[in-house]
Amino acid sequence: MSSSSESLAAVDSQKLDLREIAVEAVRLAMRQGATGAEAVATEGSEFSTTVRLGQVETLKEAGSKAVGVRVFVGQSSASTYSSDLTPEGISKMVESAIKLARVTSADPLAGLPEPGELGKLEGDLQLYSDDVYSLSTEDRIAYARRAEKAAMDADSRIVNSDGGSFDAAVGHKVLANSLGFVGENRRSSCSVVAVPIALVEGSAMQRDYWYSVSHSLRKLESPEEVGAIAAKRTLRRLGARKVKTAKVPIVFENTVSAALLGHIFEAVNGESVYRGASFLAGKLNEPVAGGNINVIDDGTIPGLFGTSPFDSEGVISRRTTVIEDGALKSYLLNTYTAKKLGLKTTGNAARGLAGTPGIGPGNFFLKPGTKTVQEIIADIKQGLFVTEFLGHGVNLVTGDFSRGASGLWIENGELTFPVEEITVAGNLKDMLFNVSEIGSDLEFRSTIACPTLRIDGMTVAGE
Repeated sequence: MSSSSESLAAVDSQKLDLREIAVEAVRLAMRQGATGAEAVATEGSEFSTTVRLGQVETLKEAGSKAVGVRVFVGQSSASTYSSDLTPEGISKMVESAIKLARVTSADPLAGLPEPGELGKLEGDLQLYSDDVYSLSTEDRIAYARRAEKAAMDADSRIVNSDGGSFDAAVGHKVLANSLGFVGENRRSSCSVVAVPIALVEGSAMQRDYWYSVSHSLRKLESPEEVGAIAAKRTLRRLGARKVKTAKVPIVFENTVSAALLGHIFEAVNGESVYRGASFLAGKLNEPVAGGNINVIDDGTIPGLFGTSPFDSEGVISRRTTVIEDGALKSYLLNTYTAKKLGLKTTGNAARGLAGTPGIGPGNFFLKPGTKTVQEIIADIKQGLFVTEFLGHGVNLVTGDFSRGASGLWIENGELTFPVEEITVAGNLKDMLFNVSEIGSDLEFRSTIACPTLRIDGMTVAGE
């Protein structure tokens, strides 16, 4: 048996030591002729259940263990992955990657990060909690039932349900490369959701939802609270109608404005920029938004969903100012896109087990203002409060924006009646300059977060 096979056999006898598996996969790749290599080893488990009208509709529990390797042979690269973590399986995976790299076209910009860019945040980032898996299966199902029941019991107009659900997951990832970097990351998550359906005579059936998600069961909103909010959001949609086409101020609820900010993330994504597929390409250090706009990407904030000690290339996580007082200060980059643009990586590499890294957010957010949602609405004589987007309709090259929406009509500073079957339209280049109010309600429910926004100059297309 070769020395590499002996090492892997030792790893196998340790019953899945992810760190050793990743390190040995890199060593094996280098011994087989790679000029550079990185490996990702992962294990995790997930649970999911959906209850509809009190009965269990779906129940899933699964575990996974896998390893992936990316190798460089000169200026060519390739990647493979495997769920076979035996010494033979890992050896075959590495051998396959080396063979692929030898027949892959060369790319002079392909390669690992500079050694000085590698690193990891120290200390507890509050990404993992044992309590996520502390509940029995019966108690997890009960969480879903309680959320649905709270929604159904809230009002007699709640007549049906698309279900209540509870999910939990834990994961462990190790990244190693041939530059000597080895990093580990453990994270957990849990969520509870309710999706009630309401109906009254003479009105179309309406549904809405609410959810809570957290790294820890202790910080999860109670199922009863989630169900009550879901019911309230559903009931306010009853009697929805169209409005006439008009150009009015639009207020985007924070759950919806986060989707708007997601389009900005795509526009500052290094891949979109170097391909010329973004309206923000070539705009560094130029005004691209009003002076009240400040956008940050920060992968270092403890406990948030985009936080990590390092990115998917082993580059230390950091805080990056993307837009400062309306001026574009940075794109978000991994090693490859940074080289393409003649810049430095921002530590935003994202990848799975195989393939080349893409770009992912840390915690990408727009800094909040000081006004409450009520204060923003109170200043509007006539306008629209958008609570949901439907479909897609964004051209990142031109900035043209057009999406189906529903919400509530504003008259004299009050929410008056629900609105549906409308389209809101504008151009992202103009919209960034026309944000007249920024709410104080910044909430991190995913990797992208934004407070409520008022944007002027947009068109509501209806009747």
